[in-house]
Formats: sequence, C-alpha cells, structure tokens
Amino acid sequence: MAKKTLGVAMIGYAFMGKAHSQAWRNVGRVYDLPAEIKMVAVCGRNAANTQEAADRLGWDGIETDWKKLLTRSDIDIIDICTPGDSHAEIAIAALNAGKHVICEKPLANTVAEAEQMVAAANANKQVKNMVAFNYRRVPAVSLAKKMISEGKLGRIFHIRARYLQDWIVDPNFPLVWRLEKDKAGSGALGDIGAHAIDTTQFVTGQKLIGVSGLTETFIKERPLPGDYSGLQASASGNKMGKVTVDDAAVFVGKTDGGALATYEATRFATGSKNDMGFEIFGSKGSLKFSFEDMNELWFFDNTEGAETAGFQRILVTEGVHPYMTAWWPPGHIIGYEHPFTHEMKDFVESIVNNTNPEPSFADGLQVQKVLDAVEKSSANNGTFQSIK
Repeated sequence: MAKKTLGVAMIGYAFMGKAHSQAWRNVGRVYDLPAEIKMVAVCGRNAANTQEAADRLGWDGIETDWKKLLTRSDIDIIDICTPGDSHAEIAIAALNAGKHVICEKPLANTVAEAEQMVAAANANKQVKNMVAFNYRRVPAVSLAKKMISEGKLGRIFHIRARYLQDWIVDPNFPLVWRLEKDKAGSGALGDIGAHAIDTTQFVTGQKLIGVSGLTETFIKERPLPGDYSGLQASASGNKMGKVTVDDAAVFVGKTDGGALATYEATRFATGSKNDMGFEIFGSKGSLKFSFEDMNELWFFDNTEGAETAGFQRILVTEGVHPYMTAWWPPGHIIGYEHPFTHEMKDFVESIVNNTNPEPSFADGLQVQKVLDAVEKSSANNGTFQSIK
C-alpha cells in the first residue's frame, strides 16, 4: 500500500529554519515513517532571499505571504520558525484552516497569546499541534525521563537546571531581534530558560507551582544591527538602540511533587557556549546532564554500597536507548541537529496514527505561565508568585 504524503510548509528560514529544514530532509531517510514527506514551500518576506534559502535548504518552492500557504491543498503541516511576535497569529490561522502546526518555542510572547493558541487547538482537534522543545528528544534526556518514571531516583527532592551561553557578552554585539521585547517577548528567560523549564518538567513529571525570581539587563544599549543570521551579527554603525529584554534570569521554585527547584538562564556565562543542563537529586539516586556533552548521562545509585558507590557515566549510544536504533553503532555519537529529526519523526507519527503529540500547545502554555510568573516576581523584588 502506498504511503500517505504529507506536504510541509515552513515560515521563517534563519537559525531554527535551517535546523528544521535538515530534519525534514532527513527524517524519512533515517526512519521508516508511515508517510512520505514533501517539502513544499518555505516562506519569507523577501522573495530573492527566500528563493536562495529554498535552494540551499531543499524546499520545492517559496511564498512571501504566509496566508497563501493556508489555502493550498498540497500543504498539510505548517512549521513556524519566526520570532515569537507572530506565533499566535500564524498558528491560530493555520489551525483554523485545518493544518497541523508545529511551532518554535516559546509558544508565544504572552500568556494571553498562548491561551488563544490553546483555544484554537482545542477547537480544531482534527489537526495536531506541538511546541518544538527539541531537547526532550535528546536520547540522554529521554533516558533520564525513563529512569525517573521507573523509580530509579525514588522521591525527588531537588531539581537544579541551567541554560548558559555567552554570545552577547561583548557590549558591541548589535541589537538583534532577540534583544527586543516587542519581537522576542523576553530575553534569556524565554529564549533559553523556557528550554530548561520544559526539559526538567518533562524529565521529572513534575510541574512548577510557584516561583521567586530576579532578572537583569547588564548591557542597556547596543549598536543597531546590519546584516545578521541566527546568532551571528554585525553592527551597522554608531547608532545605538535600547535593549528591552533580560540578559539573565535566576529563580527558585516548588513543584507539584514537593521538590525544590533552582533555575538559571543567561547569555553572559563567559566560556559556556550552549550548556543546557540539569541535576536531579532523589532518595534512591541522582542524575546529571549537560548538553555540551549531550551523549552522556551521569547516574548515582544510592542503593549501592559505599565501597563502590559513585556517579557512573552512561554513554547513550546503544540501540536500546531512545531514538538510537536509526543511527550509528555504539560509541558513534550524535549532535545538535539529531533531536530535531526525532521531533519530526514523532510529530509525523502522531498525525498518521491520530495520537496526541507532546509537548502540546497546552504544555507550551504552562511554560509560558512560568515565564510570566518569573517576570512578575522580578518586577516585585523577587516576591513569590503562584502558578495556576
């Protein structure tokens, strides 16, 4: 029997668009999917630049008006890789047009927008929705979740999470869109802190119910940007603009499982390039993970005798490990791009098999509420904010 074909259109083609494009190109070659994937069109505002991106990234065609994508019968999936200020408008329209939607994180710039997106998803249950929290699909992270769900850590006492980068430490780095609140919603808190929040809630199965936090903007003004792509940019001249988002955020919280949690998200951790990591401490054991060593998970078994007790390194490259059957022999590691392929695999399978993909827009809304609570807490000198 011939497989169903799913046509994909992607809106936005910069940093995340490049990662998503590679995933769409590879997923059907790596996994035996229940559908054929056709990369129908990529959408951007400038026709010449969009055509160049289509040729480079493997898309069959282009559009310069995303609304036209929603009227096309050859498009089943809308992949949103734009800044956060357009997520809600595009996603809601796409869902109402009967398209499946995968949307980059954070889900939206505000709780109100995220709630509207969830309402649209609930009103269009015939199509699927997913937030692209790609770190869930890192095999070591998925293994950590499996180990915790099997009870290997016992009762969870402490959650420590971080996302550390250093790409804007230079005060001459220009004012790109990620540093403007009207486009990005928030700074390090939403851009990378959202990943730390979602990943730890996914791994532990526990949700944050309240937080107390502080945010800071270390560099108040920056040069206006010239050309830039992804996280690379250059200044256009001497004219300056105001930074309107946080450079760093720290907060503590409590989960619905009774654990205490600490989080740190910053773009000013000099020497840390992409250290998304966590430590989970329980009554029977502990786990440690850093994305800068993404193929490794460290496990401490508290039930082992003192003579041989200690953290053991698990190299998560075996065929029995999550997602790894499609890749290489043991010890042949994977990289940053691979979890995006896993993400598309799971999304396509959920569409064809009519299951609910995770994380859903509802999961994205819950993370948005945490971000909002941290911002409110910081604005009130760290006052504890409940999350409902």
